[in-house]
Order: sequence, then C-alpha cells, then structure tokens
Amino acid sequence: MPLEFWNSVLFVDESKYNVFGSNGKQIVWRKPNSELEMKILTPSVEHGGGSQMVLGCMSTVGVGNSHFIDGMMDKYMYLDILKQNLKQSAEKMFILPHYKFYQDNDPKHNAHICRLWALYHCAQVIKAAAQSPNLNPIENIWDHLTNRIRKFKIYSKNELREKLMSEWDEIEGNVCANLLKSLLPQNFFDHEFQLYNKKC
Repeated sequence: MPLEFWNSVLFVDESKYNVFGSNGKQIVWRKPNSELEMKILTPSVEHGGGSQMVLGCMSTVGVGNSHFIDGMMDKYMYLDILKQNLKQSAEKMFILPHYKFYQDNDPKHNAHICRLWALYHCAQVIKAAAQSPNLNPIENIWDHLTNRIRKFKIYSKNELREKLMSEWDEIEGNVCANLLKSLLPQNFFDHEFQLYNKKC
C-alpha cells in the first residue's frame, strides 16, 4: 500500500517488562570454578522485583497512549482499554476520524465483542493474516523502550512503571516513522515520498 495509507494506521500491541532479568533463560559462558565471580552474576532483588505489562499504540506521527495492565488481561479488559485510549490516541496523532486499526491475532484481540466494537468505532480494521510473521512495527518500539529504560537502575515495580511512562512519552516521532519506513521497499518509499512532498 502507498505511504498515505500507512500514515493513518494505529498499531496496537502489548509487552512485558521485568524489574530484573528477562522472560527466558540466560546462557553464560564461563571458566571452571568462576561461577561466583561478580562480573558474571545477574543482579536480583528480594521476591524477584516484579514485572509490568504495558499496552500501547503508535503511528507514523509518534506514540499514543500507554496503559498498564495489572493481572491477566482478558477480552473484557482489552475492550475497556481500547474504549479509553484508541480514539484519544488517534486524536492526539491528528488521524481522526479516518484512522485504521491494526492488531495481531491474539485470541483476546479477535474476540467477538472486540471485533464488533472496532467495526463501529474505526474507519477500517486491518486484519492480520493467520500464521503470518508479526510485522507490527510497534514490536520494535518495545525494544526501543527497553533500551531507554536500561540506562536506569530500577529496583522496584513502582520505579519501573515510572520510567516506562516517562520514557514512553519521550519516544520521538521520527523513530516511529523510520520503523514504518523499514516495512516498505526502499525504492517504492522514496518514489512515494517525493510525490507526497510535491502535493504538499
């Protein structure tokens, strides 16, 4: 699709952040009898420090609202978050009333009540193909946010939430625009961008 099509797409997704460590196993290469050396130990806090799920959205303009998820998110909670944040975010990005909505194929996202709400409140819903690679550019925004919060020493869930919120709001619009650009063939994007500039 041409650049103008993607300029009004609102990408939505969620991600998990830990106070310490990662969600999976870590592999360490070490010399014999060096397992207790400080340089190869992972820092930790009592009771693991906790984690935080965040749901957010983005467009080529920048990031929209973010929302902290406490507990397990089901289709009802997901729908409530959309109701509170989707239209607000589209308004913030100046893509109302004709914004398009993109989400992945998570069962909560595709629940009947969520699809029905989107049908009546979004100009267009872009359906992700089943079994397709996840091409949602917001996946890279989560990595970008991870890199931003790594520069801080965070020791509690409250500190994690505070930094997630402040660093999310500091993500520049050009970061989002470049992520979307990376999904389009380079020569096609350059051609469309020149045409778009001439129209402006």
